[in-house]
Formats: sequence, structure tokens, C-alpha cells
Amino acid sequence: MKLIVVKNSDEMSKLAAEKMLAVIKEKPNATIGLATGGTPKGVYAELRKDHQENGTSYGQIKTVNLDEYVGLSPDDPNSYHYYMNEEFLSHINIKEENIHLPNGIADDLQTECKRYEEIISSLGGIDLQLLGIGHNGHIGFNEPGTSFESRTHLVHLTEETIQANSRYFDSIDDVPTKALTMGIKTILESNEIILVANGKEKAKAIKFLVEDPIDELVPASALRSHANVTIIVDEAAASLLQKEQK
Repeated sequence: MKLIVVKNSDEMSKLAAEKMLAVIKEKPNATIGLATGGTPKGVYAELRKDHQENGTSYGQIKTVNLDEYVGLSPDDPNSYHYYMNEEFLSHINIKEENIHLPNGIADDLQTECKRYEEIISSLGGIDLQLLGIGHNGHIGFNEPGTSFESRTHLVHLTEETIQANSRYFDSIDDVPTKALTMGIKTILESNEIILVANGKEKAKAIKFLVEDPIDELVPASALRSHANVTIIVDEAAASLLQKEQK
């Protein structure tokens, strides 16, 4: 695991985008795993800017998203389908059939989880997965206690995660309590992983990830068993790390 501490969130976003673009240019038909939330927005802004200015092509790129809320339709402004279109996918030349997200309004959610795993497998796996990290150390929506052997599954969100996500909704009562998420084993099978985090509110989670023992109570700690992980954080997110780690 490689830890890179940069000055601020802008530098974090630029470096993560550079690393993603290196994969896209080296393998023009790569499968890229995408994350949502506040932290990746700067990364997507950098990728949009590059596409506009440099014309990097996504014509053969495939994308798979980490997760989706249960009960929100793709056109709901709080769905991750909507988020991805607004922040990134509608701004690049990617083909609609190459965009994949879990279906949170599927009639049979267990069947949907199996279908999503089969999609990832049919694409040859994930070449590069972008991750954020939750306050409690979750990756995707894999909450503390999730098995490291998990595949795409239905998850009941913790109260902490619901509270954290309520800032995107009009009321906390509107926040979905369930989601579909790639499992930890699915994530770990990615060839390369980049995790981004910024802000003091993520400092405790980054300390858990980097310094604490590998434990299912800290889902992100599973990344320490992966051979090709880069953690990019700003100074605020790294503020609780021991000096020798920075």
C-alpha cells in the first residue's frame, strides 16, 4: 500500500485523475470502477477538464459503480445514477451500453446482486477502482463487520452512515436505509485501487486504515492485503497519522 499526502483537496483530485488517466491511456478498453459522494467530485472535475481540453477518449471504456441506494429510480436527483451522469458520464464520449450501476429498484434485489457480479465478471474484472472512505471506515457501502469474502450484496446502512448522507437530502427521513454495494472481495479483485480522502473529518478513518490491525470492523483495512493500492489524502485527512507514516 502506497500512501501519498498532498497539501489540499485540489492536489488530491489532480493526482488521482492523473493516475486514472494513465490507466485509460494505456488500456483504452479498460474497466474502471467508480465511486460517488463528496470526495470524488473533484476527481471527476479534473477528468471532465482533461476530456474537454485534451480529448482523451472513453469510446471503449467500461464503467462499473460501487453502489446504489435501494428505492431510488435512476432519475432521482439523489440516486447514484443521476450523480454519475451529472458529475462525469454525460460529459465524456462513453457509450451508454458500457455504463453499469446496480439497479436499486429491481424487483428481486438478490437476483440483481448476482446479475451485477456477472456483469463485472463478463467485463474481465475491474482494471482500476476509485474509492472514497466513510467516517466509520466503510468502502462502498460495506459497513463495519462486513465479511472480507463478500460479493455484491444488499446492505442495511448504519445510523452513522445515514446521518453522514443526510446532508444530500431535504430531511434525514428521506435518506434510504438500504443499498446495493459491491462486496469487499469484489473490490479487492480489482487490478489497481486508488482511495481518496480529504478533510479533518476523515482523519480518524484514515488512521484506522493505515495504522490499525486488519479487521472486519474496519472494512477499508482489507485494502492492506492488496498488492496495488494507492491512498491519496490531503494534510487534514492525514493529521492523525504518526509522523513516520506521512
